[in-house]
Amino acid sequence: YVAAVYEHESILSPNPTALVDRQSALELMGRNLDVYEQQVVAAARQGAQIIVFPEDGIHGFNFTRSSIYPYLDFVLHSQSVKWNPCREPYLFSDTEVLQRLSCMALKNKIFLVANLGTKQPCEHTDPHCPSDGRYQFNTNVAFNDDGMLVATYRKHNLYFEYAFDTPPEPDYKLFDTPFAGKFGMFTCFDILFFEPAVNLIRQYNLKQVVYPTAWMNQLPLLSAVEFQQAFATAFNINILAANIHHPTLGMTGSGIYTPVKSFIYHNMEGYGGKLIVAEIPVVTTDNKTNLEKTPGRVSEKGNEQLPPVFYAEMMYDNFTFVPVWGEKGELQVCANSLCCYLNYRRAALTDELYALGVFDGLHTVHGTYYVQACALVKCGGLSFSTCGQEVTHATALIDFQLWGNMSTPYIFPLLLTSGITLDFADHMGWKNHHYFISKNRTSFGLLTAALYGRWYERD
Repeated sequence: YVAAVYEHESILSPNPTALVDRQSALELMGRNLDVYEQQVVAAARQGAQIIVFPEDGIHGFNFTRSSIYPYLDFVLHSQSVKWNPCREPYLFSDTEVLQRLSCMALKNKIFLVANLGTKQPCEHTDPHCPSDGRYQFNTNVAFNDDGMLVATYRKHNLYFEYAFDTPPEPDYKLFDTPFAGKFGMFTCFDILFFEPAVNLIRQYNLKQVVYPTAWMNQLPLLSAVEFQQAFATAFNINILAANIHHPTLGMTGSGIYTPVKSFIYHNMEGYGGKLIVAEIPVVTTDNKTNLEKTPGRVSEKGNEQLPPVFYAEMMYDNFTFVPVWGEKGELQVCANSLCCYLNYRRAALTDELYALGVFDGLHTVHGTYYVQACALVKCGGLSFSTCGQEVTHATALIDFQLWGNMSTPYIFPLLLTSGITLDFADHMGWKNHHYFISKNRTSFGLLTAALYGRWYERD
């Protein structure tokens, strides 16, 4: 099928904490919706059957609970009411944004997914009801090609979003399409957690996911395109990911991902939006990973000088590292219950320092979640203290096999190359209670090769 995602440089309120009236809010959002409309037309012309827009694309961000209120549409989060906002605008008030989105879908005969702020009054008898008598949600909406509202999803894992409420229960939302079957839906930070993202995919055996996001890139392990691809690979699904475009805030990175191919956009230099349209196969059955020979064990040679172990901060976590020196070698490094192993060979020696790092513990900055990671990274300079820094360019071409005795089945294989480009592993999977990833010669200089494990039970 043909899919489209749009990375949108949203027109932002100059002062998001100021209180404005509904009319002013609608004017600002209208300017963003004008851009959406042009992109829907362009995507439909290229044969797209579905288009996905980013999180916060219509209203922006950095609001307070009261300053966002005029920007919120009313939406019923009930599956029982069938409603076409374009054809039946009079059914509910404060639905101008939904009406415009619905009409875009209808006019262009395209499925459309967008993110907006929504409100829902609640009774004080409801124990979860906020003191101001209303819920405010960060919401994805999906319309079919007739403009019908077919799904609404309320973001569960909020990322410092004080204007919004967490829904009382996680939403498991899907919608059906004639061209690719069922699509699941979640938002941004949700991708790092079991609920609802992983549970949704497992419970409904989903093969397609739409994913609006407003993601701030964090190298070396959590750049948007890097993690989006790893997620598609780990679950053997297609992901349509639309990010917002604000390079000054570190926000870029959208794509259409299949388990074996990606169509991505990552641009920290230029301004303006970007439409990605790609034809991708409908993922059906699970392709089993073809496993190669068992990873070798690191030899216990008594007389060899083992490389020094050192510690450095990476992604705000205290990683244990060993340097990756010389043209080839076998290394191991351990922390807590996790041991990571690396066999490597460089195509040619370059004056770049690489290191193999391990972390097995609770990550506590910008969210709390348990990580098990084995990571081969390029360091920022030649001293150990630069390992873990954000690096975007590398020249070393490396053959490697990386494996670890991970305690969780949820492993996201990361493979990022110079210029924030993506590569695909030759082989990956479980062998003898270890998860491994291997690659003969990356196409560009290696930035990161990692196994990023999420141990959800330990969150």
